Amino acid sequence: MQDLWRGTTATKARIASGLILFLYAFLHFLNIGLGLIDPVWMDQMQKWRQLVTRSILGTIILYGAFSVHIVFALSRLAGRRTLRMPVGEMAQIAMGLVIPVLLIAHIIHTRTAHEFYGVNDEMDYIMVLLHDTFDGWKQSLLLLIVWAHGCIGLHFWLRGKSWWREGLPALAGLAVFVPAFALAGFLVEGRRVTAAFADADMREVMIERFNFPDWETLQTLIYFTNVSLGVFAAILGAVTLYIVARSVRARRRSVMIRYSDGPEVMAPKGLTLLEMSRTRGVPHASLCGGRGRCTTCRVVIEVGGEHLHPPSAAEAHSLRAVNAAPNTRLACQIRPLDATTVFRVFRPDGRSKNRNHASQGEERELALLFLDMRGFTARTTGQLPYDVVFLLNRFFDAVVPGITRHGGKIDKYLGDGFLALFETPDAETSAKAALSAIEAIAQALAQFNETLASEGQAPVAIGIGAHLGDVVLGEIGAAGQAPRTLIGDTVNTASRLEGVTKEYQVQVFISSPLLAAAGHEVPKGEMIALTLRGLSTPLLAWPVKEASGLSEVLAEYALVTS
Repeated sequence: MQDLWRGTTATKARIASGLILFLYAFLHFLNIGLGLIDPVWMDQMQKWRQLVTRSILGTIILYGAFSVHIVFALSRLAGRRTLRMPVGEMAQIAMGLVIPVLLIAHIIHTRTAHEFYGVNDEMDYIMVLLHDTFDGWKQSLLLLIVWAHGCIGLHFWLRGKSWWREGLPALAGLAVFVPAFALAGFLVEGRRVTAAFADADMREVMIERFNFPDWETLQTLIYFTNVSLGVFAAILGAVTLYIVARSVRARRRSVMIRYSDGPEVMAPKGLTLLEMSRTRGVPHASLCGGRGRCTTCRVVIEVGGEHLHPPSAAEAHSLRAVNAAPNTRLACQIRPLDATTVFRVFRPDGRSKNRNHASQGEERELALLFLDMRGFTARTTGQLPYDVVFLLNRFFDAVVPGITRHGGKIDKYLGDGFLALFETPDAETSAKAALSAIEAIAQALAQFNETLASEGQAPVAIGIGAHLGDVVLGEIGAAGQAPRTLIGDTVNTASRLEGVTKEYQVQVFISSPLLAAAGHEVPKGEMIALTLRGLSTPLLAWPVKEASGLSEVLAEYALVTS
């Protein structure tokens, strides 16, 4: 989850404050929806919520989150050098600007009225105030906009995660259910309360119960609403004037951008490279929307890199996470002021060069293993090529089913070996699948060697290196001929683990991260600290002499299993 919090301090503050506000809106809408079931439940839930939200700490957190979210959102809007952006991002910004306009009246007639005039702003008071009125329609629209704005923001934040994409059908259903439930509760309870309020005797009781504001108080609340709307309108006007003035000033200065695999454009100075691409209609991948929280917009600077400002701490962190070359930068973070030539590392979703979304890459924490047949060259020296191919295919037919049976797949065959990947929903299941596959391979190998012995042939020995860590999955290769594969330091580490199995005369080396992810804690005395090329610190790994009884060995060592 750490990669979800990459970005600048402002980005992290927007995410955190947005999550707080989204949770508040979610519970508030469920509270309204309870009017569809039982008014008592609705009132009780409101009391529970207000115990938190109207406490000193709750007030600070809630209104602090609202202030932080809108201040940073306006700051980011003011910082844009162009208003060209994807439709989804534009819709989210537009809804975010409409929300305060509709929300101000709601806050003033509820929380402000409660704090300054002693109004009991329970749900029934709100129903009387809004049901079957124009303001009621506006607040219903506010509910829909708040929910849509929050859902879009959540999707932009999490759409790079496979578990989010896999759960989208169910999440979409929930996204539709929540506002529908809330609006139904508002309609049903609103009818009941307004019918009661129409009765003269009940009206007096309810006015006294709510401490309903009199005409003078209502006029004061309306005045506060209008003043607040005026202040917000002035802020929006100032931001708009700032954007327009800077845009006019920027048009007077332009810079040449050459895309080594694409067009050559002139763009206003001061824009980020990603904004330049969008402004000039040049396709440019950016999964996080240009917030510096991913690296899909990264480019290799071929000419002009010496004129760019150094990477910020957030940009440097993101680039280090993917082991980017020194001349690689994030297009959403750099602002070229001189002629620059760049190469886009990732291409967008297939609108050019027949690339699909998978070509952009996906970071996952997964288990994988390298397997190699020992002594293959000596064994096949002097044999006919057909015999060599026949032996390899028999060997693969024997051991590969043990991998596929446990949810793994062969990423690539490497002569007398292969790389297997266990692409499951999370690291724990991936690690457990790898361990089960290792045992299945060893058992299948034992049976295969029995068959070879009956044929008078020497047995086959293998070495396996198993590791778990971050990998990048994507289509790698020329357009139209790019298979989906994986790259990353985890792949290299697994290969090097396999390489030392021969030195230690063991069948398998299993890394400590893989064991830990599967819920196993091997005693340190049984582990070996391996110094592997490419790693700055030794890697603890567990040597397994023969893995056909791996599950029994784990039990014998009394390992802690989650």
